[in-house]
Parts: sequence; structure tokens; C-alpha cells
Amino acid sequence: ITADDLVKEKEKRPGVPVVAYVNTSAAVKALSDICCTSANAVSVVNSLKSDTVYMLPDKNLSHYVSLQAKKKLEWWHGFCPTHERLKTEDVIKAKAQNPDAVFVCHPECRPDVVALAEHVCSTSGMYKFAKETKAKIIIIGTEMGILFRLRKENPGKKFILPSKSLICPNMKLITLEDAVQSLRDMKNIVTVPEDIRLKAKSALDRMLLVPRDY
Repeated sequence: ITADDLVKEKEKRPGVPVVAYVNTSAAVKALSDICCTSANAVSVVNSLKSDTVYMLPDKNLSHYVSLQAKKKLEWWHGFCPTHERLKTEDVIKAKAQNPDAVFVCHPECRPDVVALAEHVCSTSGMYKFAKETKAKIIIIGTEMGILFRLRKENPGKKFILPSKSLICPNMKLITLEDAVQSLRDMKNIVTVPEDIRLKAKSALDRMLLVPRDY
């Protein structure tokens, strides 16, 4: 979603607060009332006084939150292409091949995939779940980059990716060498206009004031 898109959506919903996921641009955050992560989205939505909330940009996360929150939600119909590619047949096949496994997935997955999960949570929630569950085999429904830390922190457990499509090409564009070069040479610096920066920061600051009940 772009800032221009959001201006049009706000015109359709005067007075309705906007909740922006943290993966949105600074320009979109600047037009939003408050930000959220996948871990605190329900808490953030419930913290708003309005009975109706507009959420963006992920339709799957928004749908999941709508089932948990005490508000009426409307949302932008964007999605994460990596999570969207995970299909129910992938999960069903992985479960059939690993009958003792539990399936945990990210709320950005499609609703029919989420319905198959024993547990739904954010990336940080998956790290916590993996440590606490008694299950020895866990099917992971999110981007494959999470597997390295999961396996490192839980050497006695087996983690399975139900689909080879769970890889984000954008995330894989950034390498350690790129990071070192940028820091060493102070290259590729991102700058944000001050008026946008301040408004976007305000939306982030409001999020940080929401009590953590997760």
C-alpha cells in the first residue's frame, strides 16, 4: 500500500483509526494512527476507542486479528507473497508424513492454513513456543530463515518446512557482506523527510505505550 492509496481509503472512512503493520513505509506510517507487529496486533487494535478499525496492509493478518479482537475490522487486501504461497495441501502432506508433529504458523498465512495450526504466533512467538512445547517434531509455517535459530536453540527437536516456497527473495538480498560494506563506507543511507519522520515516529510511539498482554 502507498501513501496515496491510504489517503483514498481514509476518505472512505472518516474518523476510523488506522493500524499500520511495521513493514509499511514511513510515508504510510505517517498517515496512520498507530503501528503494530504480528505479536501485538490484537492488543493494539483492542487499545483503540473506536468500535471500527482499519488495518493494513496484510489481509491475512487482519483476518486473524478480526477473529481475536473486540472490534469490527476492515482492511487493505495486500498480502505477504511468501506466506500466501503456503497451501493447505502442503501442511496436510507434512502432517501425514509426521503424525507426531505439531504445526505452528504465522498469522500472515492464509486463513485455511491458519485453521490447520495447533498454534498461531509471530516469529518471536515461534522461538518461545519451540522452547516450551513438549513436541519433538514441529512443522514451521513461516519464512525459512527462522530455522537456523530454532535448530540452534533446540538441538533435541526436529523442525520441518512444509513447502520449499517459504523463502523470501527480498530478505535474501541482504548479506552480511552488504551490511559490513554499508557500515564501513557509510553507503546506502536511507533518509526520510523530517515531517514524515516525526509523524511516523508518533505512530510507533503510540504502539509502544500499549500494554503487553502477550
